[in-house]
Amino acid sequence: MVTKTTTRKTAATKKTKATTTKKRTTKPTRSTATKSTKTATKKSTSARKYSPASQKEVAKEMRKFKKGTAKSGKAETPVKSREQAIAIGLSKARAKGAKVPKKRTSK
Repeated sequence: MVTKTTTRKTAATKKTKATTTKKRTTKPTRSTATKSTKTATKKSTSARKYSPASQKEVAKEMRKFKKGTAKSGKAETPVKSREQAIAIGLSKARAKGAKVPKKRTSK
């Protein structure tokens, strides 16, 4: 009787293996060759958004922020966030006449 139970188990496992070996349809993967050709065909005619002068101004303000000496407004309250320091640097660059995109309007 022991042999009968083992043969039944093997027959059951053969059936499950047969059902799991169906063909799997997979999407074709992109090769690295297609990626490099896509990047090569992109247009590189876009103009620079921020001028080097504005980048220097933001860099100065970031150094002040990291040092802890950056102040904002007439009351000269200390700058608390990195984003605030960048905004102050861009504002100073605009005042000097550097090429900087317009301010974002609030919704």
